[in-house]
Amino acid sequence: MQNKPLMTADIESLIATALEEDLQSGDITTRNIISPGRLCEAELVAKEALILSGMEIFKALFLKLDSKTKFISEPFQDGDSVTKGSTVIKFQCDNVKALEGERSGLNILQWLSGIATLTRKFVDQAHPVAVLDPRKTTPGLRVFEKYAVSCGGGTNHRFGLYDAVMIKDNHIESAGSIFRAVEKVREALGNQNKIEVETKNLDEVKEALENHADIIMLDNMTIDMIRESVKLINGQAKVEISGGVTLEALDEISGTGADFVSVGALTHSAPSVDISMNIVAPHAGK
Repeated sequence: MQNKPLMTADIESLIATALEEDLQSGDITTRNIISPGRLCEAELVAKEALILSGMEIFKALFLKLDSKTKFISEPFQDGDSVTKGSTVIKFQCDNVKALEGERSGLNILQWLSGIATLTRKFVDQAHPVAVLDPRKTTPGLRVFEKYAVSCGGGTNHRFGLYDAVMIKDNHIESAGSIFRAVEKVREALGNQNKIEVETKNLDEVKEALENHADIIMLDNMTIDMIRESVKLINGQAKVEISGGVTLEALDEISGTGADFVSVGALTHSAPSVDISMNIVAPHAGK
């Protein structure tokens, strides 16, 4: 469980896709109103309190459109708390390019900041339990959504099926038992990978313990069953709680002694935040 920075190639790919989708041959409204070469100053304003995520992508998008873009004021960076009404960034660029990049830039910033903002709420409410993000992400956009979770103070769970062992209910059903599933993994991988086992009742928790699981997931258990399971595990394995976790439930969960709580809603249900872009100082053309 380790957070990863965004790679330049991922950022460039996202920007290229976003601009191609929106622009294609160009903005036929803007290009017939504003002369090429005219400069402007623009600012982004937070219309609500938020946790910022995606600023480097936003800047890279405008530099892609206009390599002479100048960022005049950058009071915030990713992970910062931004109050309602704050100017997030102010920049100068070609007026046409500013309007051509407005929607794509805002879409990315509002989407990722929305995830970061919701994550921060869960992190604050869950303390001292660490908040994890499962793989319930938008196809092709996982690296960005998990990055946004990290900006909100969350911890990235596995990025894919390739980087961690998690034995889930269908693995257990297919193998015949937790014992057999764990045995097969250990025969193949030895002790080089930690093994997490999903459980749904106390009998499965006991079986996971007997087979020396490193992490035991308590899936969709009641709060009383969670407490019983944590008591049974007694520090012999890390404990992850999963399944329908809400902000309201975290008060009780945070006091159970669990180590982690995984929340799919961070990435599949986070609402975009409200940020607007305003042209504040148009300048004469060449």
